[in-house]
Amino acid sequence: MTDHPPGAPEPAAGLADAVTDHARGNLSRHAGADTGPVESRTAAVSAPAASRRLADHTTFRIGGPADQLVVASSEAELIGAVSDADQSGRPLLLLGGGSNVLVGDAGFRGTVVLVATRGCRWAATSGGVVTVAAGEVWDDFVAQTLLRGYGALAALSGIPGSVGAAPVQNIGAYGAEVAETIQSVRAFDRRRGEVTILPAAECAFGYRTSRFKSEPDRYAIVDVDFFLRPDDAGAPPGHPELADRLGLAPGQRPSPLDVRQAVLELRRSKGMLLDPADHDTWSAGSFFTNPLLTGGQAKALPPEAPRYPQPDGTVKTSAAWLIAQAGFARGHGPGPARLSTKHVLALTNRGGATAADILALARTVRDAVSARFAITLTPEPTLVGCALS
Repeated sequence: MTDHPPGAPEPAAGLADAVTDHARGNLSRHAGADTGPVESRTAAVSAPAASRRLADHTTFRIGGPADQLVVASSEAELIGAVSDADQSGRPLLLLGGGSNVLVGDAGFRGTVVLVATRGCRWAATSGGVVTVAAGEVWDDFVAQTLLRGYGALAALSGIPGSVGAAPVQNIGAYGAEVAETIQSVRAFDRRRGEVTILPAAECAFGYRTSRFKSEPDRYAIVDVDFFLRPDDAGAPPGHPELADRLGLAPGQRPSPLDVRQAVLELRRSKGMLLDPADHDTWSAGSFFTNPLLTGGQAKALPPEAPRYPQPDGTVKTSAAWLIAQAGFARGHGPGPARLSTKHVLALTNRGGATAADILALARTVRDAVSARFAITLTPEPTLVGCALS
């Protein structure tokens, strides 16, 4: 493998010094990023040291104990743990960063596998192709791509969680979605008992969904292949809020580092950059997805309601706008579960909240929006051992 593959754009001069320590997201520690096999940087995590209390493994900091918890720091350990649970008939839960899940207070009656694999392998003959282990921290990977001069993922900076979780949810922000850069996903097919490669066209990517989300008990993602185009660096941002933050004229091209810094600042202002001292970040980010409406539903909304026509003929509107118009202010809530003080779309744990508390608040919000607009909000996080009935 080469340190700077043929065809790759030259990294920006002075990249590690171009932004503040917090905004660059520790870019400098990736300067010598591994280019060897995906498994060459496995995490040294001992299973006995890992807590079975799932609140210790989720960004909500909520969740009861697992019957069994296994830390998989290699591909073989991951596949072995999944196979063992399937063969024994035990329920299985795969956890990466725990940033898009709400676990019930009773915990999980089965095996929880913490995916702790690490590593990135850049193709020697094609600068923009990289294979990334499922357990790699998403934002660390984004930082590494910026160091190599690729800007396609800059708008997805600061999103918590792991690389393996990214295609499941088809994570997106500020006009970008991860599906735009995924070439293929390699996964263990639990039904067939073998590793398979799914090209992007077979992953059924959609708005915050994928084949992996619609078939939750079939695939355990091992690693993801990304194709990053050099000409994506510095593309005009496709989101008006981001463009405003950057202060750009229409069509003006920012640097990827400027995009990353602006995105991190926006996420921080909304309590969506993880910070143990900030209870607004004790959450799963946006709790509800933005509704996709029929033409008739969109027309029935007030004239000032946000409307974003989609290629399939539906119209997306803003869940945050609906929540605010239904009468909820930032910080709403009488107990330990409240709306974020920075963003009404995030439900937060102010300390000591239970899953039941979060769900009670979610029902209150959902039912009020439904009563006001005849639109039923859908939760974005995966609900494990609990339900928004």
